[in-house]
Amino acid sequence: MSAVNITNVAVLDNPSAFLNPFQFEISYECLASLKDDLEWKLIYVGSAEDETYDQLLESVLVGPVNVGNYRFVFQVSNIDVKLNPSVFLSVLSSWQADPPDPSKIRDEDIIGVTVLLLTCSYMGQEFVRVGYYVNNDYDDEQLREEPPPKLLIDRVQRNILADKPRVTKFPINFHPENNEHEEPAPPSLDDSTEPKQPLSSPDFPTESNINAEEQTLPPVSSLGSVEN
Repeated sequence: MSAVNITNVAVLDNPSAFLNPFQFEISYECLASLKDDLEWKLIYVGSAEDETYDQLLESVLVGPVNVGNYRFVFQVSNIDVKLNPSVFLSVLSSWQADPPDPSKIRDEDIIGVTVLLLTCSYMGQEFVRVGYYVNNDYDDEQLREEPPPKLLIDRVQRNILADKPRVTKFPINFHPENNEHEEPAPPSLDDSTEPKQPLSSPDFPTESNINAEEQTLPPVSSLGSVEN
């Protein structure tokens, strides 16, 4: 059983211009006190064929984390941040992620469908990944029908398919200090089939909508354009 569960992710300012920062409101629960930090990352997939084009947009450390419910919003950028989760109970903390650098993406990969990944790790072990399809296209119908020979990045709009996230969980050891001299146990069936329902509800999900089977993102290259 995971010690940390994401209970909701709300995508803010969407659709938005390609060059605008990303904003998410993230809610999660901690079921056991953790002495080390949680590391949250936001990753933009720049190419379906070459992962070297992936960009780490932001990384933030949160901890130590006590038992309870937490919520924060991306609204700080360009720095590595460490947040004290105790303030989340009374103040909505902020964290904002810069957009991807278009100079590091091939022009032919900017327009079309790609993937945005929100991950969380503990002690270097990734235990949850939320993936979103992102559709990038021009904000004008004429530009969409007759794309200019040179990419106009300031006219590109992104649309995150916020109602269709794919959540994947990975079993990890949240308390290695308790069994550092023991052989690691194999993942249980329960651990490998923990809640993976898309987190589309603005409120904390009920039991009925967090007990879905695993859903993962198919290769981006298998997709065509996505309707806005």
